[in-house]
Amino acid sequence: MLVREHMTPDPITVTADLSIVEAAALMKEKKVRRFPVMRGDEMIGIITDRDLRSAAPSDVVSFDAEERQLMPELHALLANMKIKDVMSRRVITVGPDQTVVAAAQVMLQHRISGAPVTDSRGKLLGIITQTDIFKILVDASGYASGKTTFAFHLEDVAGSIKQVADVIRGNGGSLAGILTSYALAEPGFRRVYIRIRDLPAEKLRALERELRKRFEVLYVAQDDGTAS
Repeated sequence: MLVREHMTPDPITVTADLSIVEAAALMKEKKVRRFPVMRGDEMIGIITDRDLRSAAPSDVVSFDAEERQLMPELHALLANMKIKDVMSRRVITVGPDQTVVAAAQVMLQHRISGAPVTDSRGKLLGIITQTDIFKILVDASGYASGKTTFAFHLEDVAGSIKQVADVIRGNGGSLAGILTSYALAEPGFRRVYIRIRDLPAEKLRALERELRKRFEVLYVAQDDGTAS
């Protein structure tokens, strides 16, 4: 999965001379949390909702119209502040042909919730956010196709997942999604999470019994919050 397949192309941008009050209003209107800051075709910074909140002299101050009436002098001061006064000039970017996983790692490393996507010449192509990553994770898990997830502790050898999949199919089940992780597994093993398409309750119980006989099943989880 590549960034260019999941980014928002042609994101909304602003100029450095826009006031922070106008930027806040635009963020609220467009329901976004960040804008690349442009000078012509060149990206010179990024402004986020956190930057705007930090610019206010108090956590109780917002940019709403009602508060402008209650504290006109304060909001007049904020209206004179420009994006260039509070924007981040060091912009963390990702490339369109990076994998989504690599982009997510960049966001984690730099503790940011979104990143502009640029080509090799620095041209802005789009933006990818943690919301995009969440959507990809949900889709990759097979969430829309079933409510039951089996978690296994499997030896990290070729064919181990196929053995589990064959048992599921042999008991009338169908795979909706597979995710693996080494984070919580012992050396030489991995955790494998298999979501299956919905089965009648009786067949699901029979499948669980068969899987527990043959493999190390950590748990069976349902989306209603129950697990066994």
